Amino acid sequence: MAKPNYSFEKRQKELAKKKKREEKLQNKRNKASEGEASQPIDSDNSPAGSTP
Repeated sequence: MAKPNYSFEKRQKELAKKKKREEKLQNKRNKASEGEASQPIDSDNSPAGSTP
């Protein structure tokens, strides 16, 4: 019977964790960039609820 290759399993597990972490970071970057783009920018730099 063949002996199990634990180092291969460990490497695969580490790669899966790294991939998941990268996907999370990418999602965070996407959400952050969407949040910046979706906020309206006032041309006169006044707060949204104030009246002149």
